[in-house]
Amino acid sequence: MRKPKVGRMFLATCVGSLFMVILYFQNITRPAVEQSGGKGIAPGKTRRSPLQTLYNGDQLDLSAVQTSLRGRRELLEQACLTHTKKRRVLTPDDLRHLIVDDKHGLLYCYVPKVACTNWKRVFMVLTGDGRYHEPLAIPANEAHVAGNLRTLSEYSTSEINRRLRSYLKFIFVREPFERLVSAYRNKFTRSYNTAFHKRYGTKIIRRHRPQPQPDALERGNDVSFQEFVYYLVDPRTQREEPFNEHWERIHSLCHPCLVHYDVVGKYETLEQDSRSVLRLAGTDGEVRFPTSGKSTRTNGDMAAQFFQNISPFYQKKLYNLYRMDFLLFNYSNPEYLKTR
Repeated sequence: MRKPKVGRMFLATCVGSLFMVILYFQNITRPAVEQSGGKGIAPGKTRRSPLQTLYNGDQLDLSAVQTSLRGRRELLEQACLTHTKKRRVLTPDDLRHLIVDDKHGLLYCYVPKVACTNWKRVFMVLTGDGRYHEPLAIPANEAHVAGNLRTLSEYSTSEINRRLRSYLKFIFVREPFERLVSAYRNKFTRSYNTAFHKRYGTKIIRRHRPQPQPDALERGNDVSFQEFVYYLVDPRTQREEPFNEHWERIHSLCHPCLVHYDVVGKYETLEQDSRSVLRLAGTDGEVRFPTSGKSTRTNGDMAAQFFQNISPFYQKKLYNLYRMDFLLFNYSNPEYLKTR
């Protein structure tokens, strides 16, 4: 293959080798990951991934899953091309949600309210050098302790690029409004979440409740879903600080148009997709993904009930806020949504 001449358009592989970004530079190609000082290392050739083996039909018993996973990847790639106009270079700060398992060559972008506690438990078993054996034996709060698992942002630029090129990268997503209602129920309707009540509830009540009672201003423990929606769509909210990760958009946490994920798992098919990921990684003999025993999981019917008191005006504003997650991950507009 001939090297491009000076002044010609270069094609640089950006994150994972399959997502191509057109760059117009002379004599240089842009790095896949760039640090604050502008230093970076452009990725080279990729090696054969476990997903390529799967797609080539080496595991015939996964043919139905194979078709589903391939379809999701293709839909995501097409949606990125259609709806993402600007291309940019990843920074290490973009990679704080990507958990690394160097032993098995895995990168997982965790999304709160999409089974991330159980996936963190699984990674603690895989990376724990025998300290952990059963995911559900690990307390939920321990799974979220900073430092128990390494994230990709902790590595040097060259180490980041090497892992992005060669590791199996996966993400789990969820219907955006079901995830949002789940976050609201967990953080604002549970009496034990006093930190969220103080940190966010008091602010929401102060700003979005007419004539609030002193006790509500002090405790912040009775935020309504309607007030939560007002807070989300208020332009002042994101001007003052980024969204909390529990209601931040998935595309803003995991950058799926910059990081080329090999597997896009869905919460709606969680157990099946989780088994597929562990089998692809060759770790299904070491750990099993925990099955959920929840009987009050947030679903579409429950989300519809919460949206009953949200006016069409604010429903439309909220949809526009989460629109990219609907488009990128191929979720249809909910039937209960009234935007006119």
